[in-house]
Amino acid sequence: MTGTMGDIHRFSTTVNGQEVVIETGRYAEQAGGAVTVQLAESQVFATATMSKSIRPGIDFFPLSVDYEEKLYAAGRIPGSFFRREGRPSEQAILNSRVVDRTLRPLFPDGMRNEVQIILSAFSHDQEHQIDMLGIVAASAALMISNVPWNGPVAGVRIGLIDGQLVVNPTISQMVNSSLDLRVSGTRDAINMVECAADEVDEETMLRALRLAHDSIQPLIELQLEMQARLGKAKAQISIAKPAQTWDDAMQQKARAGVREVIATTTDRSGRNEALDALREQLISEYRERPVPMDDEEGVGEYATFDENQFGDAFDSLIAEEVRRRIVEDGVRPDGRNYTQIRPLAADVGLVPRVHGTGLFKRGQTQVLTFATLGTPRDSQELDTLSPEENKRYMHHYNFPPFSTGETSPLRGPKRREIGHGALAEAALRAMIPGEDVFPYTIRLVSEVLSSNGSTSMASVCGSTLALMDAGVPIRRPVAGIAMGLIKEGERVAVLTDIQGLEDHIGDMDFKVAGTANGITALQMDIKIEGVTDAVMAQALAQAKDARLTILDLILQTIPEPRKSLSPYAPRMESIKINPEKIGAVIGPGGKTVRGIQERTGVKIDIQEDGTIFVAGVDGRTVEQAINEIRGMTEEAEVGRIYTGKVTRIEPYGAFVEFMPGREGLVHISQLADRRIATPDEEVALGDEIMVMVTDAPADGKVRLSRQAVLEGWTAEEARARDRRPPGGGGGDRRGGGGDRRGGGGDRRGGDRGDRR
Repeated sequence: MTGTMGDIHRFSTTVNGQEVVIETGRYAEQAGGAVTVQLAESQVFATATMSKSIRPGIDFFPLSVDYEEKLYAAGRIPGSFFRREGRPSEQAILNSRVVDRTLRPLFPDGMRNEVQIILSAFSHDQEHQIDMLGIVAASAALMISNVPWNGPVAGVRIGLIDGQLVVNPTISQMVNSSLDLRVSGTRDAINMVECAADEVDEETMLRALRLAHDSIQPLIELQLEMQARLGKAKAQISIAKPAQTWDDAMQQKARAGVREVIATTTDRSGRNEALDALREQLISEYRERPVPMDDEEGVGEYATFDENQFGDAFDSLIAEEVRRRIVEDGVRPDGRNYTQIRPLAADVGLVPRVHGTGLFKRGQTQVLTFATLGTPRDSQELDTLSPEENKRYMHHYNFPPFSTGETSPLRGPKRREIGHGALAEAALRAMIPGEDVFPYTIRLVSEVLSSNGSTSMASVCGSTLALMDAGVPIRRPVAGIAMGLIKEGERVAVLTDIQGLEDHIGDMDFKVAGTANGITALQMDIKIEGVTDAVMAQALAQAKDARLTILDLILQTIPEPRKSLSPYAPRMESIKINPEKIGAVIGPGGKTVRGIQERTGVKIDIQEDGTIFVAGVDGRTVEQAINEIRGMTEEAEVGRIYTGKVTRIEPYGAFVEFMPGREGLVHISQLADRRIATPDEEVALGDEIMVMVTDAPADGKVRLSRQAVLEGWTAEEARARDRRPPGGGGGDRRGGGGDRRGGGGDRRGGDRGDRR
């Protein structure tokens, strides 16, 4: 018996010639809203659900966005011991953050009902990315749900391939892209940007941003159509409003006090102390004074003074006055103008034993980055939906509570720390040398020691210093800066190098990293519904000027990467062998490669393409191991001269180990430039002699000639003078030796005649 799956509704549109399908009604009928979004054979499922009541004691908007990365979507079984997904991967957390940052600014101010967005990848075709589909899916689920929300939004990815901007490129295409730009926004403006790039100029970046905003419009219109046809009525919710905690006289006194403090105190600590003192003075003065109730039915009545509500109102007043002073007077809290950068400082090589360190300070923000070099086996294995299996460059970011003078438990990295680490990693990725040039695994750890805004961009600067201090031959140094925005009506102020207070009370946090040649990373978060092209252009221009200033400081501190690595870093070299010879290097059950490692003390990593990395504590042991591997894998090169060791002497000639583990025969007739009766006349066991490979047949019986080296012959000349019958026995060779020795005089005479 076949049952019904309910009313299934299907909507589709085209983005850059690719069909995007949104479907609802098939799954999760009890969720507030549920949709699937599909592009080719990649499909993501999203639900949006809101609590019916407000959780007591909440003074913020409790939105949670969780992206669940299920490996069944790519037809894979998880590699963990439990064979099921555990905690979310870093990529899943980053995808959740991208969706969260897009949705959050569009919820009503003062909303306190819990809203949960859950996204799951149902199918991943390994070609079409899930993250931007997730933004569309979350937005569509909200649009048809009962959750109050000022959407819709949509997102696309922009690539730059062979000089052309491409909308929603595939994973295969992205291999050749110098830009990975993710943009989301509303019908009217962009509200989220995330980008990694390879020195893309500002003009191209602006064109890419405009193209992205134009490209999301069909997805916006499709969601509006869905809502018109299927959308539920939006729930009526209570909106938290600031309580009326003081009368006009009290407010005027507080405002006057705040204005005086921010006008006369530019130091952060001094300003905070003065504001705290003003707060306590006002609280003490008005503690017993009745205040009007914020209730239409209670007009004329008075309530008991609420210190918490007073604090919230006082903080709001500070924000108002700081914003007013910025846009009206052009003066920021610390006295700077819009484009000034705080005092800068940098240093390297501060900590012993580690492979590289870089300290960067901007104002009261201070970050110390540690660089560690490892072997290929230290690379991070990835068990995600991405086709990428591992990565050799990692950046981790830590934000301890002491950096802001606070205390809290340490319970591992939070989502913000993972996001900031990923941003700094993206900023430097394009400058990391390729594995063929620098075969090390690289890990950077940025420790925030003091925070007053833009620690993620400080970690970019500290990481550049640490890499150069470690001797990593990066292409160019990278610096980062955070831009801010204060928008009051039509008045707009774009701020360079925002500090903590400006980030807190501002409307935008726009982080820009790059080299002297172009942008390598962007990230934009906003608290308003969107920003215009003009604001973006101005922010990018100011960021470039600031970036160049910081790069000058970095180059003054360390002009170029160190020529040598730390003595505590592993020494590593790589060789390339025929992949068919990998088995010979590994040996039965790994016996051969283990033996090399035990004898030399090195670490050996073998790649499927035949690349072998050898790492050790010094160059001598690395060279010894590489020579052994070459001996097992390299083919003897005809005409090449080798220095070998005599390992065995027979009446008909001497056997010489000319490569590690490889022997060849030097026949008695080819052992000297004169006639000899026995090999002992010319060589002894253990002697090192120079020999030329004259023949290397498939049966492995390599023929060598010492006479060719002494006489200056080519391999062809040596073979012409070697009349040994192929495959002849020792007796025949000895017998023939007499004839050849006899003829040796004729050959030498003839040779001299020919050469003359």
